[in-house]
Amino acid sequence: MAWDERQRAMLAEMGVRLWPPTPSGPQGAAVPVDLGQAPGPPSGKGGGEARASQPSEVVAAPGPHATGVEAMDWPGLRAAVAGCTACGLCRGRTNTVFGVGHERAHWMIVGEAPGEQEDRQGEPFVGKAGQLLDNMLRALGLSRDAQAVGGDPARQVFIVNVLKCRPPGNRNPQPEEVARCEPFLQRQVALVQPKLILAMGRFAVQSLLQSQEAIGRLRGRVHRYQGVPTVVTYHPAYLLRNPADKARGWDDLCLAREAMERAGST
Repeated sequence: MAWDERQRAMLAEMGVRLWPPTPSGPQGAAVPVDLGQAPGPPSGKGGGEARASQPSEVVAAPGPHATGVEAMDWPGLRAAVAGCTACGLCRGRTNTVFGVGHERAHWMIVGEAPGEQEDRQGEPFVGKAGQLLDNMLRALGLSRDAQAVGGDPARQVFIVNVLKCRPPGNRNPQPEEVARCEPFLQRQVALVQPKLILAMGRFAVQSLLQSQEAIGRLRGRVHRYQGVPTVVTYHPAYLLRNPADKARGWDDLCLAREAMERAGST
């Protein structure tokens, strides 16, 4: 696939350097990346990393619904999240972090839990991690800004977190906290009706797929959450701390794009 200058600039901001395909490679092959690191394990060997062209599908079991949440419309759901006191995280929050983006976007991004800046602004994925996510999305021709892509839902995302409130001190979410927030996420998925979900970070992945396996063992395959094709990848904050894994993150985005293209053709 040929990348225009804007997309190449966005990939450069991610720290991913593009090289032209080799003459012997097949037409339309994914653009190789070079981060000055040793290559990861070959695709399809160990770690459950199947070839992107032959994704497996794992159906995640849905969690229990809170009474009435499954019938809420957008205003009712927003009000329910804003007034929720179920897990006790409300005592330390500044704002709930409901989500942002086009309410019928084709892409849905699911992160982990709000951090300090998200809690302060009431929006997911802000700060440096949010900037990296925006660069990743722009490289795919996507945006959380409706004006940037002309309001086209096929090029927009709806971004949410598994938890709607910040855990104290940015600690890891507790299983019971995730379970109490899950009906809100399930209803958001039902309302948006995305064609693809991109799960970012260990807690998002484990919550959606009901799995304790590491991301490294779940990458490279297409799973399903509530029937929606789901691709897992690293959280942008993790990639900022571990830039050597940005190449694998880009592979995940390429798989997500392929899965979206297949979903759009059905």
